Order: sequence, then structure tokens, then C-alpha cells
Amino acid sequence: MNDHYDLIAIGAGSGGLSVVERAARYGALCAVVESGPLGGTCVNVGCVPKKVMWYAADMAHRLDDAPGYGFKLAREGFDWSELVGARDAYIEGINTWYHTYLADSGVDEIPGRARFVDAHTLEVDGRRVSADHVVIAVGGQPSVPDIPGAELGITSDGFFQLKSQPRRVAVIGAGYIAVELAGMLRALGSEVSMYLRRQTLLRSFDPMLRDTLMEQMLADGVNLFPSTQVGRLIAHPDSVELFCDQGECRGVFDQVIWATGRTPATNDLDLHNTGIQPDDQGYIPTDLYQNTSVEGVYAIGDVTGRAPLTPVAIAAGRRLADRLFGGQTDRHLSYETIPSVIFSHPPIGTVGLTEEEARAAHGEAVKVYSTRFTSMYHAMTPHKVATAMKLVTVGAQEKVVGVHIIGPDADEMLQGFAVAVRMGATKRDLDDTVALHPTSAEELVTMK
Repeated sequence: MNDHYDLIAIGAGSGGLSVVERAARYGALCAVVESGPLGGTCVNVGCVPKKVMWYAADMAHRLDDAPGYGFKLAREGFDWSELVGARDAYIEGINTWYHTYLADSGVDEIPGRARFVDAHTLEVDGRRVSADHVVIAVGGQPSVPDIPGAELGITSDGFFQLKSQPRRVAVIGAGYIAVELAGMLRALGSEVSMYLRRQTLLRSFDPMLRDTLMEQMLADGVNLFPSTQVGRLIAHPDSVELFCDQGECRGVFDQVIWATGRTPATNDLDLHNTGIQPDDQGYIPTDLYQNTSVEGVYAIGDVTGRAPLTPVAIAAGRRLADRLFGGQTDRHLSYETIPSVIFSHPPIGTVGLTEEEARAAHGEAVKVYSTRFTSMYHAMTPHKVATAMKLVTVGAQEKVVGVHIIGPDADEMLQGFAVAVRMGATKRDLDDTVALHPTSAEELVTMK
């Protein structure tokens, strides 16, 4: 173990692991500091376990659909604890692999919580280490509102610690975490109520996506309470009672889940010892090259407040290492045209500008193409799920600046279309592409 490194990453999540791995390939002496399990939010309480639970929920839907295809099946015998046990074993395997991978890459692990002594010196549980380059990649943490009884609820982190399935659940929030948790719990048989502070969910997404999802969630039996502010929670022996601010609604639940956003995990870093000034929310400002205001100190991932997505942190980390140690002096991540997916039921895939954003930027030059249909898969099922798609184009050449999809397999469709949007594809380019038939994806290249 060394006392000085070429590069130290604070945080062994997607961003921190990516930057040290790439830098080590270039021959840099690297270390990563982590106080929890390797892999960060994504591996342990985010993307990976969430997708396992989504697959289980999707399986439940398919069991419901099976009679439409001639199978005499009943959805019964679901064992939450068995699913959780298999999921956790899978995650543990990933954690173990990371330890081996870092060792094989020549990257030192420094377990513990880091704080800055100065811009290039860290103290980790009493031990001091320094580096020419320090990367802050500590990610974020769930936020909980300051109301009476808030501690009676759990966050998305707590969701992944549940050993048994709650039968009556309140999900408080309107973002992607809220709709993902609500959808999977409802599909697996829980009674779910969602409390939205404003009128709609997914406010930053294209209206077509949020409207279609709200319709489907209502059809699937999720209870939606828009424009509702939760005021307090009260404990009962085997339940939690929820009261709204104005007192006009209440409910008794086995579990209350806070999905009201995330905050950067910067409070205990002693950033003042570096000269870095975080913004009012605790995020660390960076330029396009991930530089902070202090030379030799960088920030990547959710802690920057830009595009809080795992692939974004990975891409930013790798490009930073390319620039610092690979001789690629202009290498950096473009934060434009980043695709994203929501594992709702049905899933959402989106890239580029929403219709509202496009019209605000380009006015009358915007032309929109859209379609809505029931996929061939659901032609045979009693449980119908809508698919909706939208292309947002700009200018005489109808350059595609936004692609928005909700429906079965939307998550798998979007990746290739994200490449096309990034390369500047026009509506004519899509029209000139031969369709794959019969698929839902063909609608994107045949839309009128």
C-alpha cells in the first residue's frame, strides 16, 4: 500500500471504478476509497437489483397473459424472500468480482470514509494518503422530507432491504424511482398508492410519455393522488398511517416509501479544505472536462448534478482518464443527446429534446410525428398495454432531435435510435430504412 498516488478516486461506484481502471491501463498508480460495498448505488441499491425486480414483475404480467396464448396457468406461489435471496447472491457475486478486478488491475482499495485535509491529501479512518489527481465520485443518497414521522418510511435503499412483500404500500414521489417501485410492487401483487406533489408524474419528460404511463398505471390498479402534499406519518403496531397536509386524505399502509429525490453525498468530505464551493444543493460544479474550481481535483457522476445515470458516470470517468494519462488532451464527455430508460410498466425509452423543449428552442421549425397502437403481443392478451411513439424533428431537412417511446420493449428499441439521433439522422433517413416486420420498432421507420 502506498502513501502517494497518481490518482485517487473517492467512491467505488460506476464513475470511480471506471476512472481508476482506465487510468491504471495507462500505467498510472491508482487507488479507490470506499466505505461501503464496491459498485456504489447502481450495483447495490439501484440499477442492477432494480432490474432483477423488474424482471420478476414482468414475469408476473406474462403469467397473466399466458391464457391468451392457450396456456392454463395461474399466478400463484410467488415467494418474495426467495427472489430477494437469489438477487442478493447475484449482487454479492458482482461485489466479489470487483475486488478481484481491482487487484488484477493493480488498483489499491482503501476502505473507509475519506475527508479532505487539503486539495491533494485525504484522511481515511486516520490514515493519510495523497495524489496528484483526486476524483470525487461519491454519488448521491435518497432524500427524505422534514415532516413529523418521516422516519417511519423507508427510501429506495430500504426497499432493497425488505425481506417480505408489503401488501399495502404508499409510494411518495413522482420521478422515475417512484414509478419504477410502484409499478413493480403492483405487478407483484401489492396494493399501491402513489402521492404526487403536483398534477403529473415524470414532469421533465415528454408529455406523451407521462400521460400514457399515468393511464396505464391507473388501468393496472395503482391509486394515484395528484397535487397532494404528505403532512405527517403516525405509527401503529403493525402499520403506518399517512395524513395529507390539508387533512383531506389519509391511508393505512404496511410500508411507506419515500421517492422524493436524491441529494449529493458531499456533506462529510470537508470540501472547504480544498477551496471548492459546492452549490446550494451540495453539487460540485465542473466544466466540460470534469474540472472543479481547484486544479487537479475533479468530479464525475451524480455528485455533479448532471445526468445522474450510470453510463454517464462511466463514460465521464473513462474520458477523464484518457485525458489525464492517455494523451488525449481534448477528450471529454458531451452531455447532449444522452439516452435514458425508465423501467416502469411498460418501460420508457427517450433521447433528445422533448416536444416542449424543441418548440421553445426552434419555434415553428418543429414538426412532430407520433403514433399510438397496441402491439401484436397484446392482440392475444386480455391485459392490453398501449405503445406510443413520438419523433421530434427540426428544420427543412427534418433532423430528428428527439425520440420518445413507451411500451413493451421500448428499453431495448431505443439504443440504436439513440445512435442515429447522435449522428444527425433525418426523418428521410428513417423513412429510407427497411422495416423489420412484424415488430413495434418498425413504427419508428414507417411513421407518417
